[in-house]
Amino acid sequence: MIIYGRNAVREALKAGKVVTLHALGRLGKDEVVSLARANQIQVKLADESSLTKMAKNPSHQGFVAICQDIEPVSLDALIQKASQSKYPLLLMLDGIEDPHNLGAILRSADALGVDGIIIKNRGEAPLNSTVAKVSTGAICWVDVCAVTNLNQAIEKLKLKGYWVVASDGEARQSYDEVDYRCPIVLIVGSEGFGISRLVLKNSDFIVKIPMVGHVNSLNASVSSAILLAQIALSRK
Repeated sequence: MIIYGRNAVREALKAGKVVTLHALGRLGKDEVVSLARANQIQVKLADESSLTKMAKNPSHQGFVAICQDIEPVSLDALIQKASQSKYPLLLMLDGIEDPHNLGAILRSADALGVDGIIIKNRGEAPLNSTVAKVSTGAICWVDVCAVTNLNQAIEKLKLKGYWVVASDGEARQSYDEVDYRCPIVLIVGSEGFGISRLVLKNSDFIVKIPMVGHVNSLNASVSSAILLAQIALSRK
C-alpha cells in the first residue's frame, strides 16, 4: 500500500507499517524522516514529480511511504479485542462507497473510541491510499473487519450481548433517547440508499438525528461523527 501525506505517513511509522519512506530532498532533516531513520526504515530522497507519480496525487506534502497492506481482521478477533472495553462499541457501515467518506469515518472512529469497524467485503470503499490520506493515519489504528453478510454478523454480535442501533432519517426515535451504556453496534448507511431493509429489520433501535434546517440529510461521515460523539458523551 502507498500512504502519502505528512500526518498519514507519521502515523504509519508509529504503527510499524512502513517499509520504505520517500521524501522530498529538502525535507531530509524533517521529524518524519528522523522518525523513520530512528526505526531503521529505509529513507529515499526524491523530487516533487517523482513523489507525485508514486502517490498518483500532488497532495503528498513531501512524503510517500511504501507500507504493508492494511489487512482486515476477522469478526471473532474484533469481538475478542472489543470485549476488553467496559462498553464495547463497533461501527457497521452499509454501502459506504466513497473512500473520502470512509477515511473521515475512520478518523472519527479513532478519536471517539470505536473498537472496530465492520464493512461488507464487496461493494464498499476499499482500504486504499485515498482512505489512508483522508483518515490522517487512523487507518493504521482502527481495526476493520470485512464480512460477507452484514445480517449474519449482526446475529453473531447479538449472541455476544450487543445491542444494534441503526441510523435512519425516517426513524421516530431521536439518537439521544437510547441508553448506550452497554455493548453497541452502531450502523450507518450510505447517503443515497441508506441502510438496507433487512439490516434495519434486524436492528434493536432505529434512531435519527433531528434537523431543523432546509437540507434534510447529512454526509455519512458527519452523521457517524455526531452519533459517535453522543455515545461517547452519554457513557461518561
